[in-house]
Parts: sequence; structure tokens; C-alpha cells
Amino acid sequence: MPSKRRKFIRPPGRRPYRKRFVIATEGTKTEPQYFALFNNRHSVIRVDCVKGKPHSSPPQVLKRMKDRLDREDLWASDEAWLGVDKDQWRDGQIAQLHAWSQGANNYGLALSNPNFEYWLLLHFENGRGIGSPRECSDRLKRHWPNYDKGIDAQKITPDRIEDAIDLAKARDNPPCVDWPRAFGSTVYKLAEKILRFQ
Repeated sequence: MPSKRRKFIRPPGRRPYRKRFVIATEGTKTEPQYFALFNNRHSVIRVDCVKGKPHSSPPQVLKRMKDRLDREDLWASDEAWLGVDKDQWRDGQIAQLHAWSQGANNYGLALSNPNFEYWLLLHFENGRGIGSPRECSDRLKRHWPNYDKGIDAQKITPDRIEDAIDLAKARDNPPCVDWPRAFGSTVYKLAEKILRFQ
């Protein structure tokens, strides 16, 4: 008489949910590479950059974020951030992004004035005395001679990220209500949140 075999059913595995930070960036290389540094398989967070075309305007960045959120809902614990530079953009264009960021508790705006390179410079020094985007790039190259719109993970260490947060926070005192009008960066708010959950 054939023996009855019990069917083995493996219980479905449960992976813990990883808090997501969805970030729509103006840049297509530097910013996505920078934020990808926060991703690792042991982390309890996941950073997902929504990239677009080079030289996107702030309204295009906002549109990409809205399109992503129309296709893919955020969980209550997830966050959506817009990452842009002040550059030559008009205040009215930036104001649209700021207004959107105020629409939900889990939305945010991370803006660097004049550009993301200022945020990178803060990983190495305080950034005082910068008068133009060119000066910002020149000072960054003193610390990072081969910098060319790409991120070197050897240069951006966890300690340097903490230093940049502290320097940007000290410069943003009292904290701006919308975005830095002078040289500064509110990327520290996003980086600080990511590190808090990492």
C-alpha cells in the first residue's frame, strides 16, 4: 500500500517593510548618486530617486513627482521630497514646489542655493564667503580635485554627511520658512531624516 505523503507547504516569508524616501531631483547624475549612498541591504529604509531629463526646471521636477505618486501610492510612513537648486530659477517657480511640500506631513523640499555643489562643499568646510556658483565649484575642487558631477563614495563618508548636516543647520539659523535666499542648503533636513531611520 503506497504511503500517503504529506504536502509540505512553506509559509510565505515576511520581509519587514522598509520606509521609503521618494526623491524627485533636478539633476540626473549627482543627486541620484548621492542619495543612493543611503541604500544598503541591511537598512530599514529605501531611497528611490525619480530622475528626469538634464536641466529640468522646478515645475518639471514637481510634475515627475506628481506622476509617480499618481502611479504609486505612498504608505503613511513613506516620504516624498523634491530636491532642486535655486540656480537661475525664479522665486515663483520655487514657490510652487514649496506650496506642494506643505500639502502633506510626509512631503518635503530640499533646496540648495546656488546648487547641489554647495551642499557637497559642506561635507568638507563651512562654505562661508562663497559669492557665486563658480566660486562654489572652485572651492569644492580644492577638497575633491576630480569632482565632475559624480559621487565618489570614498569622499562622502557617514562622518562627512553628519558634518554637512551640522554646518547647514548652523547656517540655517533661524530656520528658513521656505528656502534659503542666500547661500545655503536645506538638504540637511532630508539627510537628517534618512539617517534617523537608517
